[in-house]
Amino acid sequence: MNLFTCAVFLLFSTTAALCQDNSSAPSPQRSSDPRIRGEQAFTENGCPQCHTVHQHGGTKGPDLSDAGHRLSDDQIRTQILKGGKQMPAFGQILKSSETDDLVAYVHSLREDEKTTKKQ
Repeated sequence: MNLFTCAVFLLFSTTAALCQDNSSAPSPQRSSDPRIRGEQAFTENGCPQCHTVHQHGGTKGPDLSDAGHRLSDDQIRTQILKGGKQMPAFGQILKSSETDDLVAYVHSLREDEKTTKKQ
């Protein structure tokens, strides 16, 4: 499979997973911390398939371990919503609240791993 086909497959798989009716499943406790919700959204939406955070994850996309140092919140949000380079756009997939949480999480990656784990 070429890279484009893989990206399209991942996009459709993620969309299908998000559209499933889980109304009978108990909902997990929702954290009040947007960084924690963002980390959950990061995992649930397959971001670690391409992105590394603190030496865990894929290598197709950039390492996001220090993205908070390199990118503003607006740059992070634009990248998530519009995609670019090899990253698909998630603007039509994610809820606004999920995007806000992802921005908070990626922005928090400005700290080193020890500081992040203590929070």
